[in-house]
Amino acid sequence: MVALMKLVVLLGDGMADLPLAALQGKTPLQAANKPNMDRLALQGRSGLAQTVPECFPPGSDVANLSVMGYAPDKHYSGRAPLEAAAMNVALGKADIAFRCNFVTIEGGIMKDYSAGHITTEEGRKLIEALQPLMPERRLYAGVSYRNLLVLKAGAKAVCTPPHDISDQPVAEHLPSGPDSELLIRLMEAARPVLARHPVNEKRISEGKRPANAIWLWGQGPAPVMPSFAEKYGLRGAMISAVDLLKGIGRYAGLEVIDVAGATGTIDTNYDGKVQATLEALQRCDFVYLHIEAPDEAGHEGNTGLKVRAIELFDELVVGPVVEGLQKSGQDWRVLLLPDHATPISIKTHSRDPVPFTIMGTGIVPDEVERFDEDAAKQGGYGRVEATKLLGMMRR
Repeated sequence: MVALMKLVVLLGDGMADLPLAALQGKTPLQAANKPNMDRLALQGRSGLAQTVPECFPPGSDVANLSVMGYAPDKHYSGRAPLEAAAMNVALGKADIAFRCNFVTIEGGIMKDYSAGHITTEEGRKLIEALQPLMPERRLYAGVSYRNLLVLKAGAKAVCTPPHDISDQPVAEHLPSGPDSELLIRLMEAARPVLARHPVNEKRISEGKRPANAIWLWGQGPAPVMPSFAEKYGLRGAMISAVDLLKGIGRYAGLEVIDVAGATGTIDTNYDGKVQATLEALQRCDFVYLHIEAPDEAGHEGNTGLKVRAIELFDELVVGPVVEGLQKSGQDWRVLLLPDHATPISIKTHSRDPVPFTIMGTGIVPDEVERFDEDAAKQGGYGRVEATKLLGMMRR
């Protein structure tokens, strides 16, 4: 076991993909100009990680828990309860938390799972208008389109993430099974309120997509999991713009660091996140730095945006973090990877294994010279379960 080592996970959400005709048969990772990631692969040791077990949906919740070393079959209870923790919403034993997306539905089709990336300020106004419709008014505004509803029922309903049904008829994917009638009733009750709200009237007048519906999914009770310190004997920090990762950090007992201007999209405050990472390493052993932008581009099906998001991650995050570690005078290691693939062709997550590289003090390089899906197949680590990555990082 390596002692007195600073450890950093650099995670580009959804970076992995499939070959695209628009990129002459390359994936976005292969097409992007990413000298810093390629340098890590050249000087480090690579492999493929299975971040989503076969019996679980390929979500960021399951994937990031796996990367953190928390086996989903033991610790995963749903996405929404993790986000509840980030929002400081306490869940009682009988409470079921739901993710409540603002979405745009037109002609019965899911046109936008994010309602045009509605602003947080606009979302708060809409949530205030919807609260009287909800049981016990337990509807909470989050960031942008991501909100939270807490009920005393619904755990057994079958719900589909809205980003899984982009450009598809919503009627085929409404909640089903036990308690689904309640969920559908709440979703339908919200539509007339949203339709006549000044926020949406203004968005339409400006040519923006309205938040004309809510979509309930990702439900579950509060999870039970040991702290990161108990599991690894390390003091750590979580840096992310999205509530899901912040919630995982809170349940793991990590220091959750909020960075001003962190948006979860391509315009996030990269410099602020890097600075927060390097400052946290002065008091912590471990930092998990998460960047959401590549995943959002994948969900939009925007090839150029995804390539650009990867390049910005490389230039403004990977390079500066590694440079800061090199200047620190301490021993360090970096784990670079996506949490899952978000292929442009399907606009949602897949269960495909993802490339990873571990580079830093004491790591013996393999023959891999670049960071991408194909190159990682030749990596010295081979194919591994993601729950083992942090243990490998410390050996």
